[in-house]
Amino acid sequence: MIPRVNGRTNTPHDPLSEALGRAVPIEGGLPEHAVIAYWPGLDSYTLDDEQATWTATQWAEHLEEPLLENPFATSPRGDRRAIFHLDVRLHPEDRDLTAAEWAEAAHRLARAAGIETPGDKDGCHWIAVQAKPGGLDVIANLIRLDGSWQQQPADLARRLAHEARRIEQDLHLTAPAPHAVSRPVPPASAQLAEVLTQLADEHAGPLATVRGLVEHAAHRIAHQAGPAGPDTAHRLEWIAYRLHGIQQDLDATATHLATASRPRATPPAPPAARTSARRSP
Repeated sequence: MIPRVNGRTNTPHDPLSEALGRAVPIEGGLPEHAVIAYWPGLDSYTLDDEQATWTATQWAEHLEEPLLENPFATSPRGDRRAIFHLDVRLHPEDRDLTAAEWAEAAHRLARAAGIETPGDKDGCHWIAVQAKPGGLDVIANLIRLDGSWQQQPADLARRLAHEARRIEQDLHLTAPAPHAVSRPVPPASAQLAEVLTQLADEHAGPLATVRGLVEHAAHRIAHQAGPAGPDTAHRLEWIAYRLHGIQQDLDATATHLATASRPRATPPAPPAARTSARRSP
């Protein structure tokens, strides 16, 4: 059993489409037992077995709901990519698991990923989809019902791998070769460089958005009547200029960190010193 964490997204449609093997929206109900596990709190809001008739679009709306209800909730990095997607694949020679076994594996992986805590009534909306042979997809919204952002374990990959080994033992599955689960962890400087690059992004970074709003405000105030208009517009233009300078400094720092984090090439060993044969006197 190999768990893989995919990049977070803004909407659940792409992860759900990947899990189902077809695009969302899909009219009509999903295949029976396709959604084999979900956020436990959902049972208190729906009728018995109602989820069995939900369409893929309805499941996507359920996953997206916390994003829409909490428009200002952001991650610690300041982004809105709240949709977490974990996919799990069994060894090709493993037996077919029952629905109950898949559900057990889904809940255990959800707890290992930090998206389900027993007894937490304000937790994450999440579902587990078992629509492909030998595979499972767990999709969650990291925005909790109370509007806060769900913090996942810092050693997420290690916890998931450890839980996958335990599930393999309990369900008598095949463990993958060591190289299939070991992945190099980028150094902290490389991760920080990525964060700074996102901040300095001229097209989609948060500072670029703020700078654009400030420049727009300066343009509007400059055309207003009154003596305060031009002076205020000039001050706003200077603020936008300083923001642009901060973006450039962040970009330069990110480049420096990324360069410093790259492994340095080992210099070749010096050639062995030649020993000259001395002639006997």
